[in-house]
Amino acid sequence: MATITEHEAAQVEAANKTGKTPVVFVHGLWLLPSSWDNWAELFAAAGYAPLTPGWPDDPETVEEANANPDVMAKKTVGDVADHFEDVISGLDKKPAIVGHSFGGLLSLILAGRGLAQASVALSPAPFRGVLPLPISALKSSSPVLKNPANRNRAVPLTYEQFHYAFGNALEEDEAKQLYTQYAVPAAGIPLFQAATANLNPWTEVKVNSRAENRGPVLIVGGEHDHTVPWAVSNAAYKKEARNEAVTEIVRVDRGHSLTIDAGWREIAELSLRFVTRHAKP
Repeated sequence: MATITEHEAAQVEAANKTGKTPVVFVHGLWLLPSSWDNWAELFAAAGYAPLTPGWPDDPETVEEANANPDVMAKKTVGDVADHFEDVISGLDKKPAIVGHSFGGLLSLILAGRGLAQASVALSPAPFRGVLPLPISALKSSSPVLKNPANRNRAVPLTYEQFHYAFGNALEEDEAKQLYTQYAVPAAGIPLFQAATANLNPWTEVKVNSRAENRGPVLIVGGEHDHTVPWAVSNAAYKKEARNEAVTEIVRVDRGHSLTIDAGWREIAELSLRFVTRHAKP
């Protein structure tokens, strides 16, 4: 089990003191917990206790991450899921969980472990049983997957790669601003795990979609998302919809940057409405 940081422990303590329902935000690859700052403020104003844990060894700032990328390497999907479970285990109330990209996948994994009152998976990375493999998804992950040695590295994106994977639905100026403000190197191994999940019965990239205590799930997929195209989000929904609990999907006119770009509030409010229906503050 991973050890939570002092900052994460402080967030847990603060959430418990409020007596409010916690909401745990889970970021994906090439981003840090700070990518959720706007969302955390919105959910706090709605009466929730937001927490923004990092992946194990996440630096605090984009500058630190870009200066010392090696600390972010070698983090498997299982490592990160266990880390977030450690954080959640310290909470007095079962949280809602909101995740984006690989964070969306992690939100589904954690929900399948019975750790969520409700979960929102925004453009969730594919898991075992999700079969579509669109060309744009392959191109978005190619900066990592093209070199097997990247499995044990943390790999940055060039601006051009970030623009294709995250900012293709944005104007050039906004895409450049988001790249400077948010982009950091990402552990390569989760992408290799996801790429081989359907070939590996023992993969960590699997979701217990049929868990009786999974709780309600909302999946949000972007019409213009290159990294997690709509077909992938929809296939994840079809797997999750086998559960007897509420399972919904919403298709939005957005790209992969939907949590951090100028339209973030629309997606955050959509997510908040779902959480409010199923996990009262």
